[in-house]
Amino acid sequence: MQMTFYKYQATGNDFILIDNREGLFPGEDSGLIARLCHRRFGIGADGLILLESHDSADFRMVYFNSDGNVGSMCGNGGRCIVAFAGLLGLTGDTCRFMAVDGPHLARVENGTVSLQMSDVTEVHATPRYLWLDTGSPHHVQLWEHWEELDVQREGRRLRYGLYGASGSNINFVQALGGNRFRVRTYERGVEDETYSCGTGVTAVALAMHYLGKLAASPARIDTPGGELEVRFVATGGGYSDIWLKGPAQLVFKGEWK
Repeated sequence: MQMTFYKYQATGNDFILIDNREGLFPGEDSGLIARLCHRRFGIGADGLILLESHDSADFRMVYFNSDGNVGSMCGNGGRCIVAFAGLLGLTGDTCRFMAVDGPHLARVENGTVSLQMSDVTEVHATPRYLWLDTGSPHHVQLWEHWEELDVQREGRRLRYGLYGASGSNINFVQALGGNRFRVRTYERGVEDETYSCGTGVTAVALAMHYLGKLAASPARIDTPGGELEVRFVATGGGYSDIWLKGPAQLVFKGEWK
């Protein structure tokens, strides 16, 4: 098999993008997907995304984690596939696509992609952390001793210790003052820290507002890979009209044999 692929990154969260409108890619082959995502023996990526045809939307997004398994919604991946669809000439400055968690709207301006995320109807709060679903499940925890944080160790411990085999993404947050926060994320499916996580950044913004640490939208979130912005409308105990904004860039195009 020989196929053309595109490598994209969004604040350091990197993905393999494949045009699968003809349905030729073997999405059931988890071993192949894991091999493509492997950083030593493959292309290297946090995940693989297929762009497929859809009857009522501009396209459909199918996302796989780097372990080869089908994943839940990926915010940065969603912004990358919007940029990819523009490169293919499928969309203009606005588009609507279907993902595993339902339809999403997006806007593109000067290399920046704004993606409308799914509404969040509830936030589960405990004395030590919050949990919410922003298209993917997220644990959000304020962390005081930032310099001593071992994301791999603590993230893995919480991912399995609190949430079992199904797991949750784990976000460690530091408030920087005003509407700015810093976050580091352990992602399930990657089973490691990633440079950025779009659904995680979204979860952090909403969780900080819920705690009273963020007075009002928007939130500006620093990740190891760069800055993202989250806008939202608070609706009682939930949130709507949530938008994730940041860069999404083509890194290179290649052929896999």
